[in-house]
Amino acid sequence: MEGAALGFSYEPPSHVQPQKPLRRQWPSFMPVVQSPCCLSSSPRAVRVWPGLGSCLPGCWERRGACAPGQPGGRVQGPCRRRGGSGALERQAPTFTSQEAASRPGCCPQRLRAGLGTAWVSDPDGLRFCGRKFVVTKGNIAQMYHAPGRKREFNAFVLDKTYFGPYDETTCIDWTDDSKCFAVGSKDMSTWVFGAERWDNLIYYALGGHKDAIVACFFESSSLDLYTLSQDGALCVWQCDTPPEGLRLKAPTGWKAELLQEAEDDDEEGEEETTVRGKAAPPAEEQQGKVKYSRLAKYFFNKEGDFNNLTAAAYHRKTRLLVTGFASGIFHLHELPEFNLIHSLSISDQRIASIAVNGSGDWIAFGCSGLGQLLVWEWQSESYVLKQQGHFNSMVSLAYSPDGQYIVTGGDDGKVKVWNTLSGFCFVTFTEHSSGVTGVTFTATGYVIVTSSMDGTVRAFDLHRYRNFRTFTSPRPTQFSCVAVDCSGEVVSAGAQDSFEVFIWSMQTGRLLDVLSGHEGPISSLCFNPVKSVLASASWDRTVRLWDMADSWRTTETLSLTSDALAVTFRPDGAELAVATLNSQITFWDPENAVQTGSIEGRHDLKTGRKELDKVTAKHSAKGKAFSTLCYSADGQSVLAGGASKFVCIYHVKEQILRKKFEVSCNLSLDAMEEFLNRRKMTEFGNLALIDQDAGVEDGVVIPLPGVKKGDMSSRHFKPEIRVTSLRFSPTGRCWAATTTEGLLVYSLDTQMLFDPFELDTGVTPARIRAALRQQDYTRAILMAFRLNERKLLQEALESVPWGEVEVVSSSLPELYVEKVLEFLASSFEVSCHLEFYLIWTQKLLLAHGQKLKSRAGKVLPAVQFLQKSIQRHLDDVSRLCDWNRYNIQYALAVSKQRGLKRPSEPPGSNEGAETSDDTLHLLGSGQAGGAGQLV
Repeated sequence: MEGAALGFSYEPPSHVQPQKPLRRQWPSFMPVVQSPCCLSSSPRAVRVWPGLGSCLPGCWERRGACAPGQPGGRVQGPCRRRGGSGALERQAPTFTSQEAASRPGCCPQRLRAGLGTAWVSDPDGLRFCGRKFVVTKGNIAQMYHAPGRKREFNAFVLDKTYFGPYDETTCIDWTDDSKCFAVGSKDMSTWVFGAERWDNLIYYALGGHKDAIVACFFESSSLDLYTLSQDGALCVWQCDTPPEGLRLKAPTGWKAELLQEAEDDDEEGEEETTVRGKAAPPAEEQQGKVKYSRLAKYFFNKEGDFNNLTAAAYHRKTRLLVTGFASGIFHLHELPEFNLIHSLSISDQRIASIAVNGSGDWIAFGCSGLGQLLVWEWQSESYVLKQQGHFNSMVSLAYSPDGQYIVTGGDDGKVKVWNTLSGFCFVTFTEHSSGVTGVTFTATGYVIVTSSMDGTVRAFDLHRYRNFRTFTSPRPTQFSCVAVDCSGEVVSAGAQDSFEVFIWSMQTGRLLDVLSGHEGPISSLCFNPVKSVLASASWDRTVRLWDMADSWRTTETLSLTSDALAVTFRPDGAELAVATLNSQITFWDPENAVQTGSIEGRHDLKTGRKELDKVTAKHSAKGKAFSTLCYSADGQSVLAGGASKFVCIYHVKEQILRKKFEVSCNLSLDAMEEFLNRRKMTEFGNLALIDQDAGVEDGVVIPLPGVKKGDMSSRHFKPEIRVTSLRFSPTGRCWAATTTEGLLVYSLDTQMLFDPFELDTGVTPARIRAALRQQDYTRAILMAFRLNERKLLQEALESVPWGEVEVVSSSLPELYVEKVLEFLASSFEVSCHLEFYLIWTQKLLLAHGQKLKSRAGKVLPAVQFLQKSIQRHLDDVSRLCDWNRYNIQYALAVSKQRGLKRPSEPPGSNEGAETSDDTLHLLGSGQAGGAGQLV
């Protein structure tokens, strides 16, 4: 990790609520999820969004730092310009949508409690005390006053600027009483500065190292200091002055005159005989300046392996020092005696960040090479948390039919399955030997089918977590896409080099047919959701429809004006959308092969100008297009993304742009800005092409001859921003995208919007509560839904007695039934009244089931959302019940064995008499999968 070893350890207070806009808006999707497979970034700008919390799969930054939360049961860290926080006990990460294009490793650290805004930093380092925070940039340190609870126009006030180091700063640490702080630098020196104007300590420079300083730590309630360098050396410095021995410097000049005038004003009411003068200087002032002396120097590389030290953390209460090295090894030492507790290897990549929780039991490690986050309990030597993202870029994703899981495939050949509720990856498949080009779920949701450039299509079972089918072609070919029919029995994959579509049987694994006819690479495949029709898009400017019931004959050939890049069916199968190379989206009627509409999206892409482009962004946009499409759950909108930082959502019927989503504002990526920075244009060329951080981690840049992908023969490159895949959740509440930044999930959070339904002036919270007091529950529920305030909705529904739920649900109008189901589905995840809401769901479906079935297409997203919420509770309860059942069986088996052994004991023996009447009490934990205890 470059720069300071920083992290994120702030949780906003629960009483801070986001402000709601007063006008009605379009449904607003907010980014709530992001994955770990992202590259580094450099400082450009800072941008803060309104606070929003949600879960996120794989939220851990490749290059940043982790830090423990205040309760000790949370680990927190940067999440690609956002802050991620994970609860280790229940394994549920949360996320703040405050985003910044900051430098790698620069995240807020230890902000005081009660503040309602997280911090995003741009300079090299950042550390907080109670009232001030220090920011390092280059070789200087700046101390600011921390903003208070009240909002101010100028919240950040610069207090002091400290000069001293001659090279870039690397680390900061405060004393316990916030009187002093230490700054480490690459010039092999450590500087101790006073936060106040101390008379006996202005600054103090410490040497003794032969390499760059990695970390520095103050001892608890002392000015004693530990410094660690990159070559594996630890210096112990002792200060001859305690923190109480620091004395403030007496003011001089005009400040002294002002203080004297204030004293004179206070003396006006005193007696004339009172004489005030300057007292004799105390003995403390006669002492000299603060001095440091080196007590000891220890070396980690005693065996001569020359392993660079890359990260360190120190727990002051237990005096535990944790150090990480470039080889993936970490050491635990007890200071100041430097006693080795243990040494283990957790990875084959360099450890970039280390953090220790408040009690000192858990240690969090961040490995930047593979995007790993590990939480280690050193006393029991076991993992508390272990997560890893894709090593390379993500290419494709797919939602499970119930919306609980997301599967992603990357260029690293790995297939990862993420839980959308907990946000963690629970299984990784590594059978592919090359990049994964397509992933999809079957209709059952328990089988994943993937295609790869290694010439295989594989099927994975989520029950046993194994690869149970491998489909290949007669001749080796590279597959560019994959699709599965609605029954899950037919698997199809498109070839990139032979221009053919291969059809296999899922049951037997045999090749059924080879569809030929295209004259270019197959770019996309999609099955009709309701019919046995396969649509294939190709670079030959055609889309072909193949009928499975008619021996896979081509029923229609749709001629396009440009190369086809993506094709998708509407959820009801009555419409087909095709994205072409000329930035157009065309809509077709698959029954009659008639074009029903088109959208020109070139101006909506707004592509940026790359640093190597010789033409402007306006001209380069002519070669950019949408490369991925997806219909919404109701089929009224279509999502489109491609070689741009924007994702566009269009209204299909009106053919207008509804909203654009900016997936990133990270200026370290290429093609982010429309115009190049004129200040970097010199007579010698563009200064932005010079990689200033090229030799920071591993020395001088080593050119790689013959490399044609990614870094173009250089170890350092700027990836271009793009969207590779888009999918709408079956619940219709969120959609996901794989981008250069990683996996992003945007959610429709209704709590942040005031969206009334058929509102009039007569609907007020007072009238709703009056109707509840009069036991007019139906009218109260209808008015609550018209006002659309979640707290009022919850109050109205929970006020209905359980015996009257059937009567109230049957009297609800059909228009409100769908809204009640959506509210119940969202309440299952947060409410403790599980049985009460299940009764509501049962009575609503029994009373309005036939009417809902007649318009199943419109109600399907709400029903799937409801099923997803109920399924989560079912999994939790069934896991706990299975645990209890198996423990009871074990207890019964043990008791039977005890009873068989008793007759063999001597008749006069009374041993075990007290245990003969033992009662077995099963104590289960409150969380699913938690440990229990037999007493």
